[in-house]
Amino acid sequence: MGELRKKRKTQTGIVVSDKMDRTIVVQIKNLVRHKLYGKYLKRHVKYMADDPENDCNIGDQVKIEECRPLSKNKRWRLREIIEKAV
Repeated sequence: MGELRKKRKTQTGIVVSDKMDRTIVVQIKNLVRHKLYGKYLKRHVKYMADDPENDCNIGDQVKIEECRPLSKNKRWRLREIIEKAV
């Protein structure tokens, strides 16, 4: 009988920093509706993700997935590069 594992969360975002070794910073943007006024607000979150081969550059669109804690701030791992920056 195989192990059952929860489906891991994935996010799509843009690489905003690749200055660290084997680590990238990915910014994820989303729209949130204001409870009272109904206006849509732009929100963004930055996640540190593991990039083992240092493939990513600033501006790349990537998909990251949740994983076990890899360091103090890294909780995400690079899954795939969707689109390379020009």
